[in-house]
Amino acid sequence: MPTSQLDTSPATRAPYGTGQILHSESVSEGHPDKVADFIADSILDAHLAGDPHARVAVEVLCKGDRVILGGEIASRAEVDLDQVVREALREIGYTDESITFHADAIRVESLLSTQSRDIARGVDQGGAGDQGIVFGYATSETPELMPLPLLLAHRITRALAEERKANGRGPGNPIDLKPDSKSQVGVRYDGEGRPVEVTDVLVSTHHGVGTSVPALAEYMRSELLPRALGPWFRADLPLLVNPAGDFHSGGPEADCGVTGRKIVVDGYGSAARHGGGAFSGKDPTKVDRSGAYFARYAARQVVAAGLAERVEVRSAYAIGHPHALAVEVETFGTGDSEEVRRFLADFDFGVGPILERLDLRRPIYRRTTNYGHFGRTDAELPWEVASKP
Repeated sequence: MPTSQLDTSPATRAPYGTGQILHSESVSEGHPDKVADFIADSILDAHLAGDPHARVAVEVLCKGDRVILGGEIASRAEVDLDQVVREALREIGYTDESITFHADAIRVESLLSTQSRDIARGVDQGGAGDQGIVFGYATSETPELMPLPLLLAHRITRALAEERKANGRGPGNPIDLKPDSKSQVGVRYDGEGRPVEVTDVLVSTHHGVGTSVPALAEYMRSELLPRALGPWFRADLPLLVNPAGDFHSGGPEADCGVTGRKIVVDGYGSAARHGGGAFSGKDPTKVDRSGAYFARYAARQVVAAGLAERVEVRSAYAIGHPHALAVEVETFGTGDSEEVRRFLADFDFGVGPILERLDLRRPIYRRTTNYGHFGRTDAELPWEVASKP
C-alpha cells in the first residue's frame, strides 16, 4: 500500500455511550427505491454476463406505469433492456394486474448513452471511474460482524418478502401482504458497546384492502417477529405496525422510486459513516462500489483476526488515478494501532488490485441489491467470504 497513509492512533472514546439507543431501518425489495436499484443491478449483471469489461452507470426512475432508464453504458454485450426490466419486476412480485405498476403493463423509456471519452480514458489506464470517499465497517457484536440494529431490520423486511412469496399471501387471506414494506429497529447498548436489548420495532407494510391493521399487528407479534428477531424478541417488545393507518396504495404506483436513495440502508445503518456514493447500477471500476466493498473486506479481516472489536476503514480516490489517495483506520479504542497498521500493510487498495482480489468483473450484483450489501451469509459475496491476502 505504498501510496496510502494509515492513521491508527487509538481513540479515547467508546463507540457508544452507556445506555445509548441506536436505530436502523431497512426497506423491502418492493420499496420503490429498491425496485429502481434492482432494475439497475439487473441491467448491470446482464451486461457483465456478456462483457466482463462493460462500463455501466445506470440510473432508474419508477413511477406510475413508467420505468425510465438513464445514464451511460459502454458494452459489447447485446441486452434486451425491456425484457430485463420486466423480469426484474416479476421476480420482485409486481404481477398484480389490478394495479398500474406491474410487469406486463409498464412502459420502459431509455435515455441511456455511451460513457464519456474523457472518463473512459482514465479508466482505460487502470484508474478509478470517479472520485470517491468510501467507508468499511465491522463489529464483533454479531457473528456477521455487522451492527445489530441494521441486521435485525433487514431480517424483518426479508421475512415479510419470504412469507409473501412462499405462503401465497394474497386476496382472500386474512394477511394479504404486498411487496412494499419498511422496518426500523432500536437497540440499547451498554458502556462497552455491547447490545443488551431491542427497545422498539416499527413495521410498515403495504397490504390488501381485506387486511386490517390490528390483524397485521397480531401477525407480526405472534408469528413474524419471533422468527425474524430470534432471541432478541420478547413478548412485551414495544411495537408499531402501520402507525399512519391503512397502507393500501404502495410501490411505484403511490411513490416515486429512484436509484441510490437508500445508501445508509445499503451500508451500516446508524452505526457507521457513509461516503455518499450509491452502489447499485455501477460497474466495479466505480470506486463508490468496489472501494466500499474492499474497505468492508479489510475491516472484516481486522475484526476476524481479533485485532479490534470495532473498526472503520476509510479510503479516498481520484478519477483516473489507480491508487487510493489515503487510507485511514479508526478502532474506537478497541484495538492496538500498531498491530492494525502491520496487518493492513499487506492490503492493496488500488483499483486494479481490488478488481482482481475480489474478482468483481462478474454478474454478482443482483444478489447485493436487497437486505444489505454487507453481512450477507446467503450470497457468497467475495468481500464477505474472502480471506486475508
